Amino acid sequence: MHDYARKTLFIDGRWVTPAGSDLIDVIDPSTEQVIGTVPAGTEADVDAAVAAARRAFDPLISPAERRARVAAVITALEKRLPDIAETITREMGAPVRIAQTVQTQVPLAVGRGFAEVLDTFTFEERVGNSLILREPYGVVGAIAPWNYPLYQVVAKVLPAIAAGCTVVLKPSNEAPLSVFEFVEALEEAGLPPGVVNLVSGRGALIGEHIAAHPDIDFVSFTGSTGVGARVGELAGRSVKKVALELGGKSANVILEDADLASAVKVGVGNAFLNGGQTCMAWTRMLVPQSRYSEALDLVEAAVSKYTVGDPLDPATRIGPSASAAQFDTVRGFIERAQRDGARLLTGGADRVCDVGYYLAPTVFVDVDPDSELGQEEVFGPVLAVIPFTDESDALRIANGTPYGLSGAVWAGDTDRAIAFARGVQTGQLDINGGKYNPVAPFGGYKKSGIGRELGRAGFEEYLQTKSLQLPA
Repeated sequence: MHDYARKTLFIDGRWVTPAGSDLIDVIDPSTEQVIGTVPAGTEADVDAAVAAARRAFDPLISPAERRARVAAVITALEKRLPDIAETITREMGAPVRIAQTVQTQVPLAVGRGFAEVLDTFTFEERVGNSLILREPYGVVGAIAPWNYPLYQVVAKVLPAIAAGCTVVLKPSNEAPLSVFEFVEALEEAGLPPGVVNLVSGRGALIGEHIAAHPDIDFVSFTGSTGVGARVGELAGRSVKKVALELGGKSANVILEDADLASAVKVGVGNAFLNGGQTCMAWTRMLVPQSRYSEALDLVEAAVSKYTVGDPLDPATRIGPSASAAQFDTVRGFIERAQRDGARLLTGGADRVCDVGYYLAPTVFVDVDPDSELGQEEVFGPVLAVIPFTDESDALRIANGTPYGLSGAVWAGDTDRAIAFARGVQTGQLDINGGKYNPVAPFGGYKKSGIGRELGRAGFEEYLQTKSLQLPA
């Protein structure tokens, strides 16, 4: 059994006693029991971490040294993935099979992707009489969410290290324990003191202080759109760069000549992955009116295979909501959708188990695209099925929310699906079941965010551009 009682922060290459004595309880959402603690850091802890990161920042660090650091981190991280997977299951309820694959193997692939980008990246190029230099941005404030605690941290910290930046990292309060284990891997990798610093604590204090800190050059935040707007506001006061990966209400658009069975099966799986606690989940399934009845039968059959239960059981496909607050939020959406007239096909707001924050996978049909359920991110196992009349109607519905993070298009041939996808205002789309690519750019249009993560595009977020005009 892991020791989940964390009482120190990682600052300047050492585990140090925080300035304050308060602790934050970490709750296992399947048992509602406290399984660990992390320090509730203070502004003084952030200041110490920022000072350490500033001392460690070397704007002239060589690409060879960066490659060595990234390689050492990947090696140290890979050894710890089984333990980190178990921790993620316990702290936020991800089913063990998801924890051992999506929650941990995908971050490993993302890290390796940044190593590949670094191996081939050109930091200097000639353009006419100019020498264009790409230099590390500086001190990065990284604020991570709870739904994919390792993935989101790797997507921020690895490109920062690869770019030559230094980092002050704040994990979520709901799922911080796996991030502490990640930082232990960084320590094992032998990074110089101050390159990565960890300060846990309450978002209203630690997150805001990071966003506003005058000696942080760049803030990378993943979380809700509302909090992201606040981070952007605070960062703007000191004119620092921000990258925001925010909410989504992604559409899974199934055109009339699509393979309906595949589109529905994959779409249901995507909507309910990680208990629906995925910003890029396809939470709106758009189906042609001519195939609507057939689609609903397929949806109901697919959902019946999603077992709810103990996340440590390999047979479980949907675990608990990650926290009591998230459980209550999702129930509220379900109850209001029923009052708003959406037809409940399966599931509902009832608690599935006496203990644990469990909800059944829930599907509403005949959903009004302009209703709350058709517009707002739920972040739980709730799917809205929406009929459309023709392709122009489907495009109007797909684009008719404030968000634009992800989505899918299914059609009888790839070219037709691509043609439709060109009109969808979103950052990424799967075409006829195209698989996830850990080095493709990831990020949103509209209120889904600013900037990109992953691969070359994500790496370049951490670089400044300098032009040297040379004599003829």
